[in-house]
Amino acid sequence: MNNYNIAVLVGSIRKDSLNKKLADAIIRMAPSEFLFRHVLISDLPLYNQDDDGNPAESVKRLKREITAADGLLFVTPEYNRSIAGVLKNALDHASRPHGESVWGGKPAGILGVALGAAGTALAQQHLRNILACLDVLTLGQPEAFIQAREGLFNEDGSIGSGSQQFLQNWIDRYASWIKLHAPLNVEG
Repeated sequence: MNNYNIAVLVGSIRKDSLNKKLADAIIRMAPSEFLFRHVLISDLPLYNQDDDGNPAESVKRLKREITAADGLLFVTPEYNRSIAGVLKNALDHASRPHGESVWGGKPAGILGVALGAAGTALAQQHLRNILACLDVLTLGQPEAFIQAREGLFNEDGSIGSGSQQFLQNWIDRYASWIKLHAPLNVEG
């Protein structure tokens, strides 16, 4: 069976995070050959260049998980019109020391959900700028700036009928993007 291993980075570590809920819901909509794994970023120390020669075990784990992934899925909240510090910290750790970034060449998609009408538009734009610097191949269209409203999620955590077609289109384009840019892992 052919599989694509996807590292999922959710920029919110809150227990009842809407963005984690969105990540889990969109994963359910993906083709069966996509295997998604949430990457733990809450246990990373604050990035400090002095630690580049002797990184924490959590940093080593992060770099291994990103290296092993065929693609990336970022699901980001918007904090003060940008990405959350915990996500920026993870991006910094996995890009250092200089010349040893594990991000380069990985295809990615970006989603996010927020209470405001603009969703996470500014956070996603800031993330795109960072990912461009890290040489991550980011899906450009369709963009998905999701507003958290009544009916976005069904009781079982799946996407509600009002957003189902839009997000199915997004995940289908994302899957095509990953297939176009990621090497294929053959298991079995």
